[in-house]
Amino acid sequence: MLNQHTAAGSRTPGTATRGETVPTVPPASKAARETAVDVTALLERGRTLATPVLRAAIDRLAAPMDTVSAYHFGWIDADGNPTAGDGGKAVRPALAVLSAEVTGAAPEVGIPGAVAVELVHNFSLLHDDLMDGDEQRRHRDTVWKVHGPAQAILVGDALFALANEVLLELGTVEAGRATRRLTTATRALIDGQAQDISYEHRDRVSVEECLEMEGNKTGALLACASSIGAVLGGADDRTADTLEKYGYHLGLAFQAVDDLLGIWGDPVSTGKQTWSDLRQRKKSLPVVAALAAGGSASERLGEILAADAKSSDFENFSEEEFAARAALIEEAGGREWTTDEARRQHTIAVEALDAVDMPEQVRAQFTALADFVVVRKR
Repeated sequence: MLNQHTAAGSRTPGTATRGETVPTVPPASKAARETAVDVTALLERGRTLATPVLRAAIDRLAAPMDTVSAYHFGWIDADGNPTAGDGGKAVRPALAVLSAEVTGAAPEVGIPGAVAVELVHNFSLLHDDLMDGDEQRRHRDTVWKVHGPAQAILVGDALFALANEVLLELGTVEAGRATRRLTTATRALIDGQAQDISYEHRDRVSVEECLEMEGNKTGALLACASSIGAVLGGADDRTADTLEKYGYHLGLAFQAVDDLLGIWGDPVSTGKQTWSDLRQRKKSLPVVAALAAGGSASERLGEILAADAKSSDFENFSEEEFAARAALIEEAGGREWTTDEARRQHTIAVEALDAVDMPEQVRAQFTALADFVVVRKR
């Protein structure tokens, strides 16, 4: 039977209705309770500070990669007309800018780090969408669908190169340290994507393997985002490593929620198809946890997924067939276990902040961002 570990010794089930916010996080820390934090404003600050520098970096690209990138970020539509797209949640830029303030530096010190991390993140999205065959992202057609696979690959590569340029052109010792952390995180991210793809072709994946993959694919870059501004601000390695611990476990919480939304999320909120992860045969946390749980629902799910892997008609399955698989995952306990895991990882992330000396307002903002990550609809 699967070990049902929890964050605080009790198990509060996640929301059972598709499309509602999941999961519920533990009570906020004392600092967060005493210091009101507007998370929307915090995210918007990161976006506002990073976007002009991000646009300037994209402008360096040769045509048509500059316009393809602009489409991907939501700045123009497929015909080249300006749009009001926001380019995503902007959690990573917010973390990078905030981490600079840990050292007492101005938030602007973290901007090159914010831009570099955002470029790497979007490099991975462009390639992931193509590899996964995803046709929608942020409620619009993906780059490979509009501009073709070749452009998705080229633009992704260009964004990765730009990320290193943005940091290294600072010409400081701190920039070199930041670049080293970014490249290490990028390699881990690529490892995670490779693991994710390989797992799609396996009948069984352990919970430990899934957590390792998600730590690479999502945790590594959020860890870098949480420390890179501090590194640029002159933080020592111990401080940066501790902030990375916060970001790594926040990334695992973030991905656990993504896995829940990938099965039960409302397409209107997520911008993806219903049951999107099931359609791609992803071995996400709810699936592997359900398969590891034992019991009749788990066994039945295993039989069905094994048959699915051999089916030549999988792409033509009906909504009802995917809904039935989701119901078995929930019955076997996969949904509840993943909700608990998101809460557990959230707690580890927030508690890591205790080892870093920082202004209480900054600590409260880190905590509020962690709360936002695990209570969202998209």
